[in-house]
Amino acid sequence: DSAEASPSVVFENIERCSPDCLTMLLENISHLTVDADFTVELIPEINVAVATFIKSIDTKEFVKKCSQHKKVREFKMTARLLESTQTIKAENLPDNISTDYLTVYFESTRSGGGPVSDVQLFPKENSAIITFCDHKGNT
Repeated sequence: DSAEASPSVVFENIERCSPDCLTMLLENISHLTVDADFTVELIPEINVAVATFIKSIDTKEFVKKCSQHKKVREFKMTARLLESTQTIKAENLPDNISTDYLTVYFESTRSGGGPVSDVQLFPKENSAIITFCDHKGNT
């Protein structure tokens, strides 16, 4: 079952921990190196960071280690596996982009895409919601 575990871990309540501190903390817990073995994406609007492991590790075990770590507890952060989704939001799209273009783009296997079941455009926000036929085509 661990082989099916997500390579991404979500950290919530990150406001007490600076980005550099978070990176060092994750390196200390995982014994891996940022950029070479994993990446960290900060989503400050919702007080979350996502660590995605390039190097194959047991992310379930990593989440367990994080929840037991003294500093993670002091910062009152939580860690959990990123759940699979069939829907993504694309932002900062060019004006006048078409649903056909987005469908073809996100169905490209070269960029890790897969069959798209629906595209909803939001021209005023220059964004779109793309729904895949299954959760494997949204990397």
